[in-house]
Amino acid sequence: MGQNAARPRYAVGLMSGTSVDGIDAAVVAMGSSPDGRPLAELVSFRNMPYPSVIRDEIFALFDPRYATVDRVGRMNVLLGELYAEAALTVIAEAGLAAADIAVIGSHGQTIWHAPEPEPAAGYDIAFTVQIGEGAVIAARTGIPCVSDFRAADMAAGGQGAPLVPFTEYVLYGERDRTLLLQNIGGIGNMTVLPAGCGADEVIAFDTGPGNMLIDGLVSKLIPGMTMDKGGALARKGSVNAALLEELKREPYYRQPLPKSTGRERFGAAYVEKVAAYGQDNGLSAEDLIATVTMLTAWSIGDAYRRYVINRYAADALIVGGGGSYNPALLDLLKREMATFGVPVQTQEELGRSSDAKEAVAFALLADYALAGQPNNLPSVTGAKRPAVMGKIAYPCRP
Repeated sequence: MGQNAARPRYAVGLMSGTSVDGIDAAVVAMGSSPDGRPLAELVSFRNMPYPSVIRDEIFALFDPRYATVDRVGRMNVLLGELYAEAALTVIAEAGLAAADIAVIGSHGQTIWHAPEPEPAAGYDIAFTVQIGEGAVIAARTGIPCVSDFRAADMAAGGQGAPLVPFTEYVLYGERDRTLLLQNIGGIGNMTVLPAGCGADEVIAFDTGPGNMLIDGLVSKLIPGMTMDKGGALARKGSVNAALLEELKREPYYRQPLPKSTGRERFGAAYVEKVAAYGQDNGLSAEDLIATVTMLTAWSIGDAYRRYVINRYAADALIVGGGGSYNPALLDLLKREMATFGVPVQTQEELGRSSDAKEAVAFALLADYALAGQPNNLPSVTGAKRPAVMGKIAYPCRP
């Protein structure tokens, strides 16, 4: 980006994922290496959980029957307020002032993602909805805010996802090793960085459910719990082979690239289907959670076998996201990838942060957007051309 490495510019990244756990906020120092390669160093990070009443309201908006325009509009502004507070909090914790920050990048909260075009009035229409008003964030913080990143890629014919692979290509690529970067949030997504690759050689796609089915079943079946902390429930249960085979038949796993998915496919209705199977067949909650935990690990290995290994043999798989803190899932994933001879490491083992990775990514994406530079990977999203993703809201200066 041509920035002075001795005097970094600061950006803030805000991320709220499909698990709806809360707001990840990161202050990032932006700079350049001696060879001109962009650098993004984490300065401060904070996760701010959503209040339970707001989390429940967001989940309700995933159902189109409930997501009326008044409810969506209200939550759009309310989340803008919460994101602004998160940004100001993490800036203060970094020992900085708002005036020190060049830009905020906010992913927003996805409530609907429909990347496959459908005909409407003579047009092929694909769309996506992320809420968390950028204009509110800019007004409350006094900092330019870039938000609604996916729309520009979709307007260029892409799926608007995944977006983080651009930043992984910029920050993680190596000359001599082929790396798989696997994020396990609500949805799992894989980025393939072939050794010494150019931007048009990067492969990335959603592998399927990450924590979404696990969390969904825990929330439905275990009173007072929303996640399988430490994988304890999965370890108590047994994988049901018949159910696992049934779940493996999901057509998404065989869908050609590029592809992306979300709660529309693996959300509440899917959880209900799995829970009903368990009730009909006498399976415990722990058995169901063990089975979908195995499904998540399998889907990652299946994606590597189906889309990657015949083109690039990986030297390592690096796991980030909330799933990397689930030892039961991580053990199953290590076993799955061992069949291909691919070792599995976590972001923490590399001295990075799983929790902050996506927030850092949106700080970098916003930095590119503010500079008017393309920040998508058409080879990944299927877009017909590079795009400058993100809508910029500027604060009114007094």
